Amino acid sequence: MDSTRQKRIGRLLQKDLGDMFQREVRELLMGSMVSVTAVRVTADLSIARIYLSIFPGNKKDEVFNNIVQNKSHIRYLLGKRVGKQLRVIPDLEFFIDDSLDYLEKIDRLLKE
Repeated sequence: MDSTRQKRIGRLLQKDLGDMFQREVRELLMGSMVSVTAVRVTADLSIARIYLSIFPGNKKDEVFNNIVQNKSHIRYLLGKRVGKQLRVIPDLEFFIDDSLDYLEKIDRLLKE
């Protein structure tokens, strides 16, 4: 169960990371649209698990690998944004959120 502080920090990171992916780190995305679907922060606030939805799906792995390779740069930019609100910027762990793909597959199977 997440505490109120964890949820608040997760929402802050989700908002700022989403904004960063739209404006500041577009060169990493190679023309894809990346949205941050969820951010879960550990109890000690040292690790943030970030779930990304990447569209279109044909370059998903390539874009995801590019984001993971540049996570230190992303963390640095995030620190510049939220440095006044957080004492320590958490380590970033990225995951692909494939829930939309799963819903699409279920919908397609139900239509058959």
